[in-house]
Amino acid sequence: MINLAKSFLALLALTLVAACGTSQSGESAPPPGTPAEVAALAASIRALGPEVDPEEASRAAQVAYDYTHTLALRYQITDPPLIHNTKVNMGTKPRGLCWHWAHDLEKRLKEERFQTLDLHRAIANSRNWRIEHSTAIVSAKGDQFNDGIVLDPWRKGGVLTWMPVREDPRYGWEERRLVLERKRGQLPPEAYDAAIE
Repeated sequence: MINLAKSFLALLALTLVAACGTSQSGESAPPPGTPAEVAALAASIRALGPEVDPEEASRAAQVAYDYTHTLALRYQITDPPLIHNTKVNMGTKPRGLCWHWAHDLEKRLKEERFQTLDLHRAIANSRNWRIEHSTAIVSAKGDQFNDGIVLDPWRKGGVLTWMPVREDPRYGWEERRLVLERKRGQLPPEAYDAAIE
């Protein structure tokens, strides 16, 4: 009886979130980025500051798009994000929650050992009823995460979404380290609020 109830709830969840997804129809993995998309991201990364090496900006953009596609295949992405999340949580898909994307993309970008770029992690919705969301961020060396560019492969189910952190209309990003310290009780609420302002 409990398994039947769990199955029903999972089916109900899939039905309710089916309209929430933005990209996949359930037939195949999302396509890789186009040369024009990669070039646009590279230009935005270069524009983060005069100290950003154009070669590093181009490489970061290419890796971000290529590895997003690699992960989409590895995670077996064929559905919109929330449906895929449900499948991961039910154990029928291997990975693909937002924090998987953020972790794996950041790890791959770190392998490039950029000298003029920094990588960050951020979390949105950490203090409200909405589902938390994680992302990787690239910034000019020495800049704060909120001066960088969001690299979010989860949002459109394996299609890289990117934009300046401060211009993201959907999420109010917070530095991951501060969110985790607050949740562990290592950072008093007033210190946390001051740190994110």
